[in-house]
Amino acid sequence: MNPISAFFSSSIGKKWVVALTGIVLVAYVIGHMAGNLQIFSQPKQINGYAVFLHSMPRVLWVVRVFLIACFLTHIGVTIALVVQNRAARPEGYATRTYREAGWASRLMAVSGLIVLGFVVFHVLHFTTRTVDPALRAVSEGGTLATEYDVHSMVIRGFRGHPVVTGFYVLGLFLLALHLSHGFSSLLQTLGLTSRKTLGPLRVGGRVLAWVIFAGFVSVPLAVWMGWINFATISQ
Repeated sequence: MNPISAFFSSSIGKKWVVALTGIVLVAYVIGHMAGNLQIFSQPKQINGYAVFLHSMPRVLWVVRVFLIACFLTHIGVTIALVVQNRAARPEGYATRTYREAGWASRLMAVSGLIVLGFVVFHVLHFTTRTVDPALRAVSEGGTLATEYDVHSMVIRGFRGHPVVTGFYVLGLFLLALHLSHGFSSLLQTLGLTSRKTLGPLRVGGRVLAWVIFAGFVSVPLAVWMGWINFATISQ
């Protein structure tokens, strides 16, 4: 086995894969949140954003495939690590190990699996629009004026659907819980922490996680509570 294969077959190598794919996913989550928050502006803002993204279909699909590959790799390698660590003496995230006994860390596997289910539901809900065909354009048998009327789609997706809204809040809460531990862990894996910096980075990671939670959850809650409605749409 060559050195590269040997490295990525080891526990430390797998943790590097989890860390690197985690960085990609965190960057995507932050960008996705920024895009979602445009719904608090005029409808043409977020609708124009959707049109812009779909104006480059090849680039969009390359990004989608890359993100899916990172997501599946992140999950698959994490599961492999759990199996490997149960079969041998557990290792830390890097050669310098630190005690991590927070409940967020203990629930990483469970929260990760529920987040996986949440992501699948989200894709079926707003990307393929399989969960509710009414979120499609009128030309496709739905209720939206155009395929890219994201403003109306989000309102119809949450208004009058407390179970769906509640599931989004739960999924986003568990995502934040996952990130609150995962952010500092991935930095520790990459050797970017020390005994002096680990504490502040853990706090920073938790703050970032809950800022992301607040940003994402503000959309379904604002729609459900009537703060964003069809009356705000400029004709």
